[in-house]
Amino acid sequence: MTTVHEPAVTTTDALSVWPASTAEPQPGDLGVGGVPLAEIADRFGTPVYVLDEGEVRDRCRTYRHAFPDADVVYAAKAFLCRAMVHWVDEEGLGLDVCSAGELELAVTAGFPPEKIVLHGNAKSPRDLETALRLGVGRIVIDGPSEIARLAAAVGPEGRQKVMVRVIPGISAGGHAKIRTGTDDQKFGLSISDGYAQHAIARILDQPQLELTGLHCHLGSQITSVKPYLSAVRRMVGLMARLHEQHGIVLPELDLGGGHGIAYRPGEPALDLTALARKVRAELIAACAAAGLRVPRLMIEPGRAIAGPAGVALYHVLAVKRTGSQVFVAVDGGMSDNPRPALYGVRYAPRLVGRHSAVPTTPVTVVGRHCEAGDVLAADVELPEDVRPGDLLAVPVAGAYHLSMASGYNMVGRPPVAAVADGRARLLIRRESLDDIRSRDVGL
Repeated sequence: MTTVHEPAVTTTDALSVWPASTAEPQPGDLGVGGVPLAEIADRFGTPVYVLDEGEVRDRCRTYRHAFPDADVVYAAKAFLCRAMVHWVDEEGLGLDVCSAGELELAVTAGFPPEKIVLHGNAKSPRDLETALRLGVGRIVIDGPSEIARLAAAVGPEGRQKVMVRVIPGISAGGHAKIRTGTDDQKFGLSISDGYAQHAIARILDQPQLELTGLHCHLGSQITSVKPYLSAVRRMVGLMARLHEQHGIVLPELDLGGGHGIAYRPGEPALDLTALARKVRAELIAACAAAGLRVPRLMIEPGRAIAGPAGVALYHVLAVKRTGSQVFVAVDGGMSDNPRPALYGVRYAPRLVGRHSAVPTTPVTVVGRHCEAGDVLAADVELPEDVRPGDLLAVPVAGAYHLSMASGYNMVGRPPVAAVADGRARLLIRRESLDDIRSRDVGL
């Protein structure tokens, strides 16, 4: 079974961050899920995303086994399509959505709405209307203005379960732009200034709203267990104050996600086994000290399930030497993966489809877009004879790539192909020029 925790590896272990099904029957001939990557590129064209179904399912099962007494809720924002909805549902996970679009896709694909949690710091009227119409299990209130709006939308005869997103005042995460547990960002309600407590009191006055628990999310790419333990203590502390002030015992505690993964060999990743064991122990101890019943835990992994299951394939279009720099330009870029430009993320691309016996040299893999910041992988080692027509594969490409893709330069978003048991099938087709033109309706 694939585990979410990546064991310590050496930098020479080049396949350590690839799906567990990855095989190299002969040098340069790399395959995932029993399908050669070069064959996928020939069949579907490039750029193309390859998603290993077995890896996704194994990672779902690993979470269920690590947290047997918790609700594991997949964060759809990492990557969502109808096939992913089915895999997550069949493996027993819930679903966390952030918009009416994600919600509609999930429910129309057959996902049980009562197992869905709706998030968002600025939910639109359509988001709330869709959530109530489809019957989502939980709506996470992110700000005070949502309380009256949601209560009115529910109506006098209705009842909706809600949680409150709380800012615990903990800084954690791999980059400043993906840290969400401190008071200086847009999500949630602060404990330190009393806004969270005030909002909770208002919710308790609304008979249409049933407060089931508290929610927090510290950030993304967290590789240490310690911030989660601090969050448990602060959230239980708030639960204890709410019990004293209002006499309520909240049955649920959602610690969010943000579980870090390795993008390159040798990088750290969150130890899921240690996280599950220590969070559970901390929660039991904190509740015992506060005299509270232990709430049911909820966690929301996204990247840690989808990320390592994906591989991006690109063809090299040009190789250019400028001074001491070697630029390898591919047929994708920041339109299908904006993360290097946004967060400085680093990847380990690999030449596939042919074997090269020449030494490697440092190169910068760049995209085809009209931006100097369109860099997919800086200062990486590729064979000195890399040339136009070569195929490059980028591992750990299953999360926040296609889900954050744009229409920049009107190149069209790539397709997604799933691999399993030696077969490849299309999940999402390539966005065509006809698709792009059809949206332009004016003169």
